[in-house]
Amino acid sequence: MPLQELRSSKSGSIALWHITEDEASLEKLAHESCPVNIISPQKRLEWICGGILIAHLATSANIPFLGIRKDEFGKPFLKESNHHISLSHSYPYVAAQIHRDHSIGIDIEQPKQKLLKIAPRILDANELEDAGSDMVKHCIYWCAKEALYKVYGKRGLLFTNHLHIKPFELKEAGELQGWIDANENQSFVDLCYLVTQDFVLVHSKTD
Repeated sequence: MPLQELRSSKSGSIALWHITEDEASLEKLAHESCPVNIISPQKRLEWICGGILIAHLATSANIPFLGIRKDEFGKPFLKESNHHISLSHSYPYVAAQIHRDHSIGIDIEQPKQKLLKIAPRILDANELEDAGSDMVKHCIYWCAKEALYKVYGKRGLLFTNHLHIKPFELKEAGELQGWIDANENQSFVDLCYLVTQDFVLVHSKTD
């Protein structure tokens, strides 16, 4: 599937890829070779597509793409650039985001029964009550908290205690208010979500 750009602004943009190609076909589009220590064929496809997406977003932002590296906390960053990036995958989908000014977070997931089982370890009491038994809402909450975790960019946060999402009305697309409680400080983060037949996508706002 051709790359699909979902949102774009002067400061940031988001792109999505639905993997239908084999590794050999994707390698022709890639800027870096997939590390040999990634053995799973599925993970290799996701890794390659992630690089393709970020390279595209960097080019669209008129900055050179010199590769992706990870910091001490495992957060990806662009080599020799101050732009912020975020990646997520839920095979066969890969999503990527770039922003000029501040830390960002994106997460894509397919609604699955397991989300209901792990919800008490992920959501606080208000969030659990709001989500109820709606699997799509649970998926949005999960993706939103993953996005917040990526915005924070460090370890040591508990999803139930430190990452919060204000209850919301479920729509096909909408906005969420999230906040991070860490080190006795609250950081508010505006998020957007998209619900499709195949996946849920949540990301920090690109504006």
